[in-house]
Amino acid sequence: MEETGSTVPRRQLGRYLRDLREHAHVTVVAAARELEWSAPRIWRYETGQVPIHPNDAEAMCRLYGASAETIRTMRKLARETKARGWWHSYGEAIKEWFKLYIGLESSATRIRTYEPNVVPGLLQTLDYARSIVAMDQPQMSEADREAKVEVRVRRQGLLARVVPPAPLLEVMLNEAVLRRPPRNRVTMARQLDHLVSASRRHNVRLRVLPLAAGLHRWAVAGGFTMLDFPQENVREPEPTTIYMDGPCGAIYLDKPHEIEVYEDAWRSLSELALDEDGSRELITAIAKEMHGAE
Repeated sequence: MEETGSTVPRRQLGRYLRDLREHAHVTVVAAARELEWSAPRIWRYETGQVPIHPNDAEAMCRLYGASAETIRTMRKLARETKARGWWHSYGEAIKEWFKLYIGLESSATRIRTYEPNVVPGLLQTLDYARSIVAMDQPQMSEADREAKVEVRVRRQGLLARVVPPAPLLEVMLNEAVLRRPPRNRVTMARQLDHLVSASRRHNVRLRVLPLAAGLHRWAVAGGFTMLDFPQENVREPEPTTIYMDGPCGAIYLDKPHEIEVYEDAWRSLSELALDEDGSRELITAIAKEMHGAE
């Protein structure tokens, strides 16, 4: 069984520490000055970017005037953040900001993603993944490229996980994704065949937003992923998290008003997209076109 537990406790702890700081009316700069740390260190702790040593968590709590019971709770949660998932063994092959995402992804019960440009990593074939990595980072060594591809493939094991149960993956693909091969049409044709096969899995829901459907609400946001976490049998449910990334970093959103905007975007996509059967038919038709051009 894969390790899955380090990231959510880390984010929970960071959120608690941020709330304690704000309730005490202490700024990040003031906290950093009093603790003789850098402001980015405080920010990394509060956003769950890195694990926190129990002593550091206690130091922050004491500065914010937390009760003895709160300090004990924060120390316990800090110990849980020290667990490391499989993704940490890949070192520089995975950026630090993406390690946070992989940890969240492995803890999610439902993953919703909208992709306007490329097939999402959880559904990519080996050849498609290699083409994307080679195109984006032509200067990278072959060994480093293969490490990145291996990470992508290992992430896909999430969909076949038995314990804990695999998450539900819901994917919305812009039709342009299906018609835009990364390097050659053969790779794309095989990728489309794989999408059709994957769409029949019990925990995968794949739909296509046709070009003729026009713009959905909040289209300016581009692609995004929404992660939902267990809500039952947990004392403090983890909020839905919206994730967006680019070549230089990532954004994580989890405030109520932010979640509502992206829920609205997802509702709009759902209203405009083809249903699952219609989506499979379209993907199959485009795959035949691609195969015909081989």
